[in-house]
Amino acid sequence: MISWQWSAFNELSREELYEILRVRQEIFTVEQNCAYQDADDLDQCALHLMGWRKTLDHRQLAAYLRVLPPESRFREPSIGRLLSVRTARGTGLGRAIMHQALARLAVLYPGIPIRISAQQYLESFYQDLGFTAASAIYEEDGIPHREMVRQGP
Repeated sequence: MISWQWSAFNELSREELYEILRVRQEIFTVEQNCAYQDADDLDQCALHLMGWRKTLDHRQLAAYLRVLPPESRFREPSIGRLLSVRTARGTGLGRAIMHQALARLAVLYPGIPIRISAQQYLESFYQDLGFTAASAIYEEDGIPHREMVRQGP
């Protein structure tokens, strides 16, 4: 069972922020073997969506993403840093967290398109969620990416 939590940066506890940064580093830096600056000064303006899995003695971050407002990374609102931990992959959790984010964006920014910078190997995942290619493939932090846009509801 996953419990969803939305938090602005200043609402995150030290423990929650540490867990977010730890898991992002585990996946994006270590697992993907990518040296990049994760602390990019955008977390402070982001809404953070966490999917927590409760265990017997504590809760574990199973999925995460952040939503950036318009004019922070792109002209449009954006979703980024999407992840699910290794043990949660293939369970539909990535799709579930994206549906949570898309529903929130539809309320916050009705009718406004959403732009993402998608890792190329996840392009079909995002297409299934209504995103279409909006740029040529480019390299970001040593990984092929493509900007994708989803029209606002």
